[in-house]
Amino acid sequence: MTVSISADVVSRLKAVLGEGGWSQDPERLAPKLVEWRDRWHGNTPFLALPKTPRDVAAVIGICAEAGVPITPQGGNTGLVGGQIPLGEILLSTERLRAIRDIDALDDVIVAEAGVTLAAVHEAALEKGRRFPLDLASEGTATIGGVVSTNAGGTAVLRYGNTRDLVLGLEAVLPNGEIWNGLKRLRKDNTGYDLKQLLIGAEGTLGVVTAASLKLFPVLVSRATAIAAVDTPQAASQLLVRAKDEAGGAVEAFELMGRRGIEFVLKNIAGQRDPLSEIHPWYVLIELASGEPGAAEAAMERLLGKALDDGLIRDAAVAQTQAQAKAFWSIRENQSPGQKPEGATWKHDVSVPVSRVAEFLDQATARMEALVPGGRVTAFGHMGDGNIHYDVIRPDGGDDAVHSALRAEGSRIVHDIVASMGGSISAEHGLGSMKTEEARRYKSPVEVAALSAIRQSLDPKRIMNPRVLF
Repeated sequence: MTVSISADVVSRLKAVLGEGGWSQDPERLAPKLVEWRDRWHGNTPFLALPKTPRDVAAVIGICAEAGVPITPQGGNTGLVGGQIPLGEILLSTERLRAIRDIDALDDVIVAEAGVTLAAVHEAALEKGRRFPLDLASEGTATIGGVVSTNAGGTAVLRYGNTRDLVLGLEAVLPNGEIWNGLKRLRKDNTGYDLKQLLIGAEGTLGVVTAASLKLFPVLVSRATAIAAVDTPQAASQLLVRAKDEAGGAVEAFELMGRRGIEFVLKNIAGQRDPLSEIHPWYVLIELASGEPGAAEAAMERLLGKALDDGLIRDAAVAQTQAQAKAFWSIRENQSPGQKPEGATWKHDVSVPVSRVAEFLDQATARMEALVPGGRVTAFGHMGDGNIHYDVIRPDGGDDAVHSALRAEGSRIVHDIVASMGGSISAEHGLGSMKTEEARRYKSPVEVAALSAIRQSLDPKRIMNPRVLF
């Protein structure tokens, strides 16, 4: 894609951004023009590096007047290509790094868009509070990107997606105006909720510059375990038991197939097999409570009964924080562990929790028929129905041959998901990867309504123009 940007627009952008606020240096741009999986490579004539919301507003205002498109980018951890420009101006929020406020009485932290998720976690802990959104990319992922993609993570089962954790937003709309909606209210029933339109909009309705985020108490009792099961059906039964046994204390319930664990052991240094014997499926369970010893006792009851009833084959409970981190490392390295294995079709899908096992059975049978020898690797957030369902080329196979079948394979997987009332994108968004495909699964009425919202706020379609409808 080639975007025409006049010398006058470039000059005006440089003037409002000042020294250090822009770049056209290929070396400076290079890391921002490639996606983590190396699937998308982009280009841009100009990198804007605003330091304040006023800078963001000035950039968008100039571009809106000139009709120049913009791609916003946070930490560049997205997996569907929405943050990679193809000729548009690239607006990075990396310099918006202030934590403006943190209040333990309101249980809120106000962080700018370029603050990393890890920095928010650290700031909250210093006040004796916790921000519960957990992602493997927390050291790189930024608040603006997390909000704009409605990121999920491992604690959705208990705390919800980003959408459930945002109290207010500050954003620059596509006309260059700053909307200050940084409220910290739990109740505000005064009409349309603009912040909810911006959350998950992938930068198409404006650039988020700051967010008011919910904080929670630090829970003093926490238990982490890995249990082995024979089938995903058994895992779903264990999930029901965990909820019943622990009440609201289930923080995470993650499913992992044996093949994915083997890739982690093979390709990621410092990993150990969690159990002494090999099993087809594993579940990582985490319980947490504000009552000392309660989570540990609930985990002991849960696993003891499940072993007695033959629901699980074996289990290991972390005895130290280091052991708990080692268990989580196996889960968080599922994607990096796949990377050296060759071309992969990746699917971030969700179905009702009650149908996860059925989805895995149907999809795997179809994939094995389509690609004999293909290596299916399934893992993810079984507690909320979000499965990362990946199909890696046969061992020793040809990457190009496997990649050529990606569209056909993904269509099969997504059709199965749709037939179960699921979603083709559970937590990664649509981006460049799935925008057009989503039309197959959304009704014309829904697409028309979404398009009308966008048209009203961004009539020139300058904001992330290749993303969403």
